[in-house]
Amino acid sequence: MALRLRLRRGGPAGEAAGADVETLERRRLNLVLGLAVGLGLAPVLYLYLLLVLSSFSNTMLTSLPLPGSGVELTLRNWEMLFRGQVAPAAGKIYTTRDIVLIILNTLVVALGVTAVVVAASVMAGYAFSRLRFRWRRGLMEFIILLHAFPGVALIIAVYAVYVWSLGPVRELLGRDSLAAYSVFYTVLARASLEIPMSIWLMKGFFDRIPWEVEWSALIDGASRFTVWRRILLPQVKPGIAALAIFAFLAGWEDLIYVRVFLYPQVKTLATFIEESVAGLETAYLPVVAAAGTLYLIPTIVFFIATQRLLLEAMSGGVKG
Repeated sequence: MALRLRLRRGGPAGEAAGADVETLERRRLNLVLGLAVGLGLAPVLYLYLLLVLSSFSNTMLTSLPLPGSGVELTLRNWEMLFRGQVAPAAGKIYTTRDIVLIILNTLVVALGVTAVVVAASVMAGYAFSRLRFRWRRGLMEFIILLHAFPGVALIIAVYAVYVWSLGPVRELLGRDSLAAYSVFYTVLARASLEIPMSIWLMKGFFDRIPWEVEWSALIDGASRFTVWRRILLPQVKPGIAALAIFAFLAGWEDLIYVRVFLYPQVKTLATFIEESVAGLETAYLPVVAAAGTLYLIPTIVFFIATQRLLLEAMSGGVKG
């Protein structure tokens, strides 16, 4: 009877029993959520598995190979990929140098998008977090509104600006510079899609730093730029790293913008794979699967290596 009263009154035994019940319910909920996510991801993971296995097989797989099916593991697909032997029957002959340049072009676009997004978001996020100026809140709301527009909806206006700018660039730098300018413009156009949300993310990280940390340095005579660079930036490294990861993957995986703005002779892995798949009648699909696997490697590596960092960045939140 006494124990029952203690449980009802919230005594130590009651608190322990309540904690056990909460822990059990939480575990059941996590189990259910885990099973639901696993079932939802199973078809996607299965297709990715077939893609990777096909890149090391002598034929394109549509299901897991069974013993005696004649499927053999080989590295020949990867050798053919780096030799450029993707669709020779269609007259599309690539060399090893061409494949290396395609990979380098993809890296240039991805790293360029990363640099622009990080630089703009870190500075703008600090300004919105620490400075008070007219139309600040309205400008913040307008920036997040820009994020609501899909990139495809904006591409016509962005392309119009691109065509308009080709004339002055041709006159100033010459026709030979247009290919390099197309890369530069693609980087800016793709980065502009990532900047609005990135600014809000960085603002949330700067908001978490107490004002006293900054004021003490300013009172000691440090300039605002020095405080920003030496005191605040080291404390928002998780946010900067998360921005860099997302921006790199956005530039690496982009197809629409690189397809529209890059000159035809400047290819990335996305446009290379698109071109290869377009000629299904002549393409050797296991080699295309090897190209697709190569295209996936940075994404897989980034997410496996930075899971905790991404979770920490997302928990940084955006304070109003």
